[in-house]
Amino acid sequence: MSSIPPEPTMSLQQAFTPLRLGPVTLPNRFVKAGTYEGMNLNNGPTAALVRHHAELADSGVGMTTLGYTAVHPDGRTFEQETWIAPENVTRFRVLTDAVHAAGGKVSLQLGHCGTMTRTPTRSVRKPGGPSKTLNLYGAMVGALFTREMTVADMQAVTAQFVESARLAAEAGFDAIELHMGHGYLLSQFLSPLANRRTDAYGGSAAKRLRFPLEVTERVLEAVGDRIAVLAKLNLRDGTRAGVDIADSIMTAQALERAGLHGLVMTGGFSPYSPMYLFRGNSPVPSMLKTEQSGWNRFLLKLGAKTAFRDTPFEEMYFLKYALEMRAAVGLPLGLLGGLRSGTNIAEAMRSGFDFVVLGRPLLSQPDFVNRLRQDPAANSNCINCNRCVAEFSTPGGVRCVLNAPNDPALNARPAA
Repeated sequence: MSSIPPEPTMSLQQAFTPLRLGPVTLPNRFVKAGTYEGMNLNNGPTAALVRHHAELADSGVGMTTLGYTAVHPDGRTFEQETWIAPENVTRFRVLTDAVHAAGGKVSLQLGHCGTMTRTPTRSVRKPGGPSKTLNLYGAMVGALFTREMTVADMQAVTAQFVESARLAAEAGFDAIELHMGHGYLLSQFLSPLANRRTDAYGGSAAKRLRFPLEVTERVLEAVGDRIAVLAKLNLRDGTRAGVDIADSIMTAQALERAGLHGLVMTGGFSPYSPMYLFRGNSPVPSMLKTEQSGWNRFLLKLGAKTAFRDTPFEEMYFLKYALEMRAAVGLPLGLLGGLRSGTNIAEAMRSGFDFVVLGRPLLSQPDFVNRLRQDPAANSNCINCNRCVAEFSTPGGVRCVLNAPNDPALNARPAA
């Protein structure tokens, strides 16, 4: 009798092999998705954030990603988010050292919220984006009206991305992930939902990608020989008149020509189609329990009837469009969205994707990768309830509600 394992098992084993991304080699092809943790204090990581990511590395994740970190204080969506700055590099270094000691690599997701802010402490009265718009989300903090960014504004933000990337390298990160999805600033420029410019940065898909491409080129020039530079890009905005797969492929091809080291494929534009990313139960009931602002609770209740409605969950829900991307570009691609089993991951490997990106399965079971190593038939116990979305607003930070609450004392202590 042959001792060769069945093909699905062989495909899954590929996920446990090393992967080269630019100047960095990951020990395996499992990447923790960048999801905001709510584990920051005084503009820097807490001891809880260090433990969270070190535990993932110790449990078999090849590279873990710190969730949204702004490139400037004005780039925060809300007040509690952090930004990387010279004064907090030492605290970030505590985290990267802990992940490396556990045998993993670590990436920092860098972004700017553009017009999508409710942060009261800003250096400008009107948040900037590709075009003038209304921002109901920020109405109660004086950010209802937004402005169209000038070329000088774009140059300033590009410099902020470059400086943040340099600081990330100094802090010991192995990679950075430029956030170009979900309705943040770079996504706003890419999407006709937000970009109504008529100059060289708006109109056709080729013009709309110009600013995100300029940011990528400058960042690669600054740090691309030292750390991996990835981007998180929508395959589709998931709503009518938004970015579609043809637009996304054009952007990815431009990023590939620029020398990008890898792409995380995602979807959904938060003001219009947040459930296109999540799938499953609406998180609104849980978010209403943790949201402090009465105005934002009102907006959430409205959203529960429109953009935040329950959405049927299906495994590997971005696969169809991801396969179109795979056929069009040669750069390393990470498949995200509805990966819930060894069977799913084996299919991702067989389909030619270079790595898999897991979010909720690693919140519910931080040791999910080691479980798969021991049992290729293992399944995630995530029930797609999406209640974890609200948990980053709790004192202990993000968690799966199937597990015990986090220790709030650990989240009240700076990383040191």
